Amino acid sequence: MPKVKRCAIYIRVSTEEQHLNGLSLPAQKRALTEYAERNGLIIVDCYADEGISARKPMKHRKGLLRLLRDVEQDKIDMILVTKLDRWFRNIKDYNITEEILLAHHCYWKTIFENYDSSTANGQMVINIMLSVNQAECDRTSERIKAVLDYKRSIGEVTSGMCACYGYKVVNNRLVKDEAVSAIVDDAYDHYRSCYSIRSTYNYLSKKYGDQAPSCNKVDRLFKNETYAGRDKDNINYCEPYITWAEFQKFRQITTAKTYTAGRYDPYIFSSLIKCPVCGNNFTGYRKKQKLKNGGESIYIKYRCGNKFGRHGGASLTEHKIEDYMLTHVSARLEQEMAQVQFKNRQQRERRNTDAARKELDRLNLLFQKGRITESYYDEQYEQLEKKIKESEQEEKITPLSSYSHLITAFSGNWQELYGNLDKQHKQTFWKGTIKSIEIDPETHQISGFSFLTELE
Repeated sequence: MPKVKRCAIYIRVSTEEQHLNGLSLPAQKRALTEYAERNGLIIVDCYADEGISARKPMKHRKGLLRLLRDVEQDKIDMILVTKLDRWFRNIKDYNITEEILLAHHCYWKTIFENYDSSTANGQMVINIMLSVNQAECDRTSERIKAVLDYKRSIGEVTSGMCACYGYKVVNNRLVKDEAVSAIVDDAYDHYRSCYSIRSTYNYLSKKYGDQAPSCNKVDRLFKNETYAGRDKDNINYCEPYITWAEFQKFRQITTAKTYTAGRYDPYIFSSLIKCPVCGNNFTGYRKKQKLKNGGESIYIKYRCGNKFGRHGGASLTEHKIEDYMLTHVSARLEQEMAQVQFKNRQQRERRNTDAARKELDRLNLLFQKGRITESYYDEQYEQLEKKIKESEQEEKITPLSSYSHLITAFSGNWQELYGNLDKQHKQTFWKGTIKSIEIDPETHQISGFSFLTELE
């Protein structure tokens, strides 16, 4: 009596194909089940990948991965699929899968097409058809991308998903959702006062209760460029909640997440100090020290998380960092603004190339008439050509307006006012004005810092 073969049914459909005739998952499963029953095959299981393109890497096809695990455990003798393009459109992944099947004496069959993977000629035909399917899939992807790029360029919504929090879709375009727009504005106002996403989420939860946005929605307010009215290259995609400069500033601040236990005051310089060895942010910690009188002193220090086990490095006390910043920040701001003004003036002078070009024309004329020597001509020509090339370089001019908030923050008796702030507001002050604090890798001391300017 011949052995009854154990078969697996594999079905797959990509999102855009789900509503096409004959490609739905139930239709594939029904056809494959009927085939197995007609041919006396025992169905071990049905393995499905819904909404997954066959061009996606195998790691995204959970049904296929589960199928291969069962093949490796020798639970399956053959695999049934409706058509080759339901099985693979990717030559590389097909070959990887075929090696697994051969090693466990398992083969696959299409019920609507005739492919034979057991011969060299059959494998050649399969590879040719996979190449055709892969190329067709890539062309379709390029066409879809072109359509989506065009839709973005004219401000149309490109996804069937719901609009991000604070917006709604009207006539295929994003507009502010008046039902929650006040909450979004309130979120940004609160964030400007603390530069803390966690604090903003807690504030909204307490104020709006069940109507407050989730933690993930609050997080996206500061990381999704849609809220600045942009979508990739389209800078006028929708009505913004914040300016592009603010969005970039918020994104810089939220790049590193540092949290402090609720019972402690926040670390003033959290996420601002950069490790000179690995580039990670220093984290704050509290250190206890016994005093001679039997008491206990607690002071705050900062260090890189990789200091132990990976590399050495600096440990800096918070009061020393604070003293350094209070001492140097005003002079550093004046120096940087003077440098910006000087560079801008030089750039404007370089861009005026008319005089240099006229001088070059005059030099050529003198040489043609034999009124200057060749050596003098070469020398002058080289100097003028260098001057023209420098003038044509596109060097960005930094507007002094990008320093306006810094000038306001560090003017008048700002140090006296700063001394009256609590730690939460001190942290907000530095996060709104300083981008990073650098440490010298040799001396383990502060070597400088960079300002957080208003970006264009």
